[in-house]
Parts: sequence; C-alpha cells; structure tokens
Amino acid sequence: MTIEHASELEGLRRAGALVASILSAMRDAAAAGVRTRDLDAMGAELMRKAGARSAPQLTYGFPGATCISVNEVIAHGIPDDTMLHDGDLVNIDVSAELDGYFADTGASFVVGTASAAQQRLLDATREARDAAISQLRAGDLLNGIGRTIETIAAKRGFRVVRDLQSHGVGRALHEAPGSIPGYFDRRDTRRLHDGMVITVEPFLATHATRTMELGDGWSLACPKGVGAQFEHTVVVTHGEPIIVT
Repeated sequence: MTIEHASELEGLRRAGALVASILSAMRDAAAAGVRTRDLDAMGAELMRKAGARSAPQLTYGFPGATCISVNEVIAHGIPDDTMLHDGDLVNIDVSAELDGYFADTGASFVVGTASAAQQRLLDATREARDAAISQLRAGDLLNGIGRTIETIAAKRGFRVVRDLQSHGVGRALHEAPGSIPGYFDRRDTRRLHDGMVITVEPFLATHATRTMELGDGWSLACPKGVGAQFEHTVVVTHGEPIIVT
C-alpha cells in the first residue's frame, strides 16, 4: 500500500506494534522443553485478545497462527509437537491483520546460548536488514535493497537465499510492488516512492542459495547448513524510513 493519510500510518503503526509485541513475547517464552505448538497458541491468543487475525491463516490457510521454523527449516515452519532444545536455531515470523492493516515481522535466535558460528550468522543477517532499511529513500531504485543485503552477506561469508524475498504489505500480506529480491538484480528498474509500505527481510544461509519444500507442503528448508531471517515492516519516505514493527 501507499500511505496517503495520517490515519493510515496510525493504523499501520498499531498493527506493527501488535506483531512486534507478539514476536517478543513468543521469543521470551521459547525455552528448552517448550513445544512450537504451544508457542503458536500463545501468539494466537494474543492476536485474539487484540481483535487481530493471523495473516498467513487468513491469506493462505496456513495451519498455524504464526510460522515457527527450527534448525534447517528457514521459513514457513508449521507449529507442531516439535520440542525445543538448547542450541536450536529458531525463526519466528508473526504477521497479522488489525482493523484492515497488515504488518509483518520476524526474527531468528538460538535457544539457550548461541555458538560462535550461530552468532555470526545472526549478527550478519540483522546487519543486512538494518543496513538495507537505513538506505531506503523515495526515488531510489528498489534493487538497492538487494545490493545492500548481498554486499553484507558476501563480506560476512554468507549466502543470500534467493527464493525467499521481501515484499509489499499494508492492506494485504503480499501486495504491490510484489517480490523484492534479497540480491542485486540490475534488470529491476522499479523505484521506491513516498509512502510505499514494504517488508525488508534478508534470508542469509551458511551454504544454501535456494530452499527445498518439505513433505508437509509448507516448510522450506536449507538443503545444506542453516539460515536466518530478520524482518521489519517499513514505510518509505524522502527522509528516514519509518519502521512500524
């Protein structure tokens, strides 16, 4: 969507604050011995109390309120009876609709204490997200997002997962300008414009540049190694971008 009125920005901010708070609560509760199904139930209840609806359920009929991906699964993991253990690399992605506005956020983390290798992956992915957001300006090429992400991934020794991308959001979970690659595509001549609402969500991996779909029809896994994701919903302006999550 494109923000045209202050009331629209306020509505998006409310949706963004909600998904951010749910992600934080779920992450705090993610400990060894906890099942992903129980974390998802917490997220679903927090949405219900706020009068919100799960965006992946609403849009795609996803079997959970949130996506919870563990270890080699990097995205779209189905909450189930999987029990978390110390050292597990987990990603939680929370998106919801509140009063007609959609916001989307996600983060990866390690249960317990991260290894040095895990921490490097997490730090690089967060750095890529934050750097890509900081350079967003109305009028600039959209492919600058991928250029920034790809540059940082290479500098830190990781690969960009090319089939998982950022996207437009706001009045729907996925909308114009469509998919936004996390790698530099010189053929992409689209430009950012004032008020444009997008996610910025790099997926970096130790070995993979593509995912494979598991037998459940949803979970996307790295064929080798592991990956991480960090995501914000952002409004583009002529000045500093507005992070709503």
